[in-house]
Amino acid sequence: MNHIAIGTSGWNYAHWRGLFYPEDLPASEWLEFYSRHFRTVELNVTFYRTPKETTVRRWVNATPEDFVFSVKMSRRITHRHRLSDAEEALKTFLAMVASFGRKLGVVLIQLPPSLRFDADRAERFLHELRRESPRVRYALEPRHRTWLQEEAYAVLRRYEIALCQADSGGRYPTADVVTAPFVYLRFHGPGALYASAYEETQLRAIAERIRAWHMEGLDVYAYFNNDFHGYAVANARTLIEFVERLTKRMRGRGRRCGTG
Repeated sequence: MNHIAIGTSGWNYAHWRGLFYPEDLPASEWLEFYSRHFRTVELNVTFYRTPKETTVRRWVNATPEDFVFSVKMSRRITHRHRLSDAEEALKTFLAMVASFGRKLGVVLIQLPPSLRFDADRAERFLHELRRESPRVRYALEPRHRTWLQEEAYAVLRRYEIALCQADSGGRYPTADVVTAPFVYLRFHGPGALYASAYEETQLRAIAERIRAWHMEGLDVYAYFNNDFHGYAVANARTLIEFVERLTKRMRGRGRRCGTG
């Protein structure tokens, strides 16, 4: 059965101490604590550096069997190489990704705002990506409006890459378009990026969209990146509650959403 996974973008935030994590809980135990409340997390740290295999294994071992990690692609590939001539960087990144094993959710490819859609560049990169990792799920978060066109969607569909639907309060373009057998959502904040909270009316509308995709047989991954003041935690919890209410009749006694 298709699943719904809802969580936050990262867990290692010092300002969540006292808001989410108990004051006396060591930071080394935060992931284990987090995984009692959510069944998925999106890793931003992998954008900046490639964690060691031992680090990934520690994360994997600290979480339940049904927990999944979505992983942000290295900026060496997306921002420095800009998807071109990145074979070595890609191999290094994918070797790390493989360490997550069955707990890998989706790999997020976030592009710089200056990177326009170029069909040849996209085709070459995605062809190489699929050649190296045919079974990995990928989502692409473009930040230039030229990606939001039918030609780009066709390329993404050809390689089963999900167009990431990212809400940034209007700062970056986005589109409600499905290009893969799953949907990938990111929430950066409805106002100030990373520092504004979603209201219940907004979360109810998001829950309705998730329910509709779920009924179409699509998996859904959703992550809140508005970490300031613990907004991400509160919003993710509320969205899980709303989605569970909407899907209760259809799911019966199935697993709770957010479990990956």
